[in-house]
Amino acid sequence: MRTQPYNVLFLCTGNSARSVMAEAILNVLGEGRFKAFSAGSFPSGTVQPMAAELALLTGYAEPLRSKSWDEFAEPGAPEIDMVITVCDNAAGEVCPVWPGHPVTAHWGVPDPVSVKGSEQVQRHAFTAAWMMLRQRIELLLALPLDKLDRLTVQQELSAIGQLGGPDGR
Repeated sequence: MRTQPYNVLFLCTGNSARSVMAEAILNVLGEGRFKAFSAGSFPSGTVQPMAAELALLTGYAEPLRSKSWDEFAEPGAPEIDMVITVCDNAAGEVCPVWPGHPVTAHWGVPDPVSVKGSEQVQRHAFTAAWMMLRQRIELLLALPLDKLDRLTVQQELSAIGQLGGPDGR
């Protein structure tokens, strides 16, 4: 039985919305079984206010910040067990070599930041992205990770990323 939490790194290009929302959701719902982090290949340097607001409403009180994925490839960084990209751009980029060679998966989520329109329209986009991430994270939490081999974990994480996608699966 594993005694340390699983470290999960969520990646997105800007690290301003989807990846930070996933970080907050997993840290709240993971109840100590997981420690989530987020980063970006080209971080914006700011967290979108609507993403931060949703994190607070869920009970995530730690400050969210937009940061580079380089922080997690440096000596002394936490050893990451899983790396999950949540935007298509980050999924196609060449990632650093992560210490520990984590399992990787892609969970594409539509970008709420790119949605234009009224505040109500934008809030709807952020809430939809939040709910998609939450659904997938709940499925991750249901996996018996301590009983699965590395390849099976990889397959399960990839399958979760196919659920509720833009094509309706």
